[in-house]
Amino acid sequence: MNSMMRFAKTQPLGAVGFFIILLILIAACAPQWLAPYDPVEIDFSAMLTGPSASHWLGADQFGRDIFSRLIYGARTALSIGFWSSFLGCTLGAAIGVASAYFGGKTDLLVQRLIDILLSFPVIVLAVVVVAMLSSKVVAGVDLNLILAIALPIVPRAARVVRAATLSVREMLYVDAARAAGYSNWRIMFVHIAPNVTAPYLIVLTSYIAQAILLEASLSFLGLGVTEPTAAWGLMLSGSATDFYREAPWMIIFPGLAISLSVFAFNLFGDSLRDWFDPKFRG
Repeated sequence: MNSMMRFAKTQPLGAVGFFIILLILIAACAPQWLAPYDPVEIDFSAMLTGPSASHWLGADQFGRDIFSRLIYGARTALSIGFWSSFLGCTLGAAIGVASAYFGGKTDLLVQRLIDILLSFPVIVLAVVVVAMLSSKVVAGVDLNLILAIALPIVPRAARVVRAATLSVREMLYVDAARAAGYSNWRIMFVHIAPNVTAPYLIVLTSYIAQAILLEASLSFLGLGVTEPTAAWGLMLSGSATDFYREAPWMIIFPGLAISLSVFAFNLFGDSLRDWFDPKFRG
């Protein structure tokens, strides 16, 4: 508790970002208690209804309550965003630690492969992977969509963790572990990996925001989440663009939800970087 209070005092913007993330997390965990309507319930009498007492943020072209769809969309955004970032950052961290530890030709080869992946724009690489893989939904989550979003994150996380590992591998305790005859795998993942946790957590938090934005982009393009699932990017796509003049709330509120969540995770990630860095803390 004292650490949280000290974090809020020294990193007020990070605390604001964390508070917004907490609200989104609550919405994602308990949408059935917070949403006044079923997100897929069609009510033709409420078609294109503006914000009112019955529909706080208005209704879409099918009469579905936008506020309810935003609440349920938080679950889609967070689940895909977190698992994509976790998978991409964890694979990237493992590659970065191994590349820096072995060095030499191994490091050179891995870094050239990373350079090739980094040469592709994130959205292009994700679109290619989605187009190659068919949808595979397990427990309401599209695993191949998560994989498509995670893949562009891998080289970026690997580059960051590799930079941190290059300094850690020169520490005396690593030399002592080598002298003790420990295996390379034990040295990498027991002695080195825990000491690059800080940059890993920072990258993980920051890329949740990018994963949410990428999922929304793919859904907007019709390559991500499909109807009738509530998803923020999907709420901006399709016929929603046809009603931007007479029903602007159909676009404004999902756009605000995406922007606010990305803003919150970026704020929190930047604050974590400052919190873990002794130069900034000092």
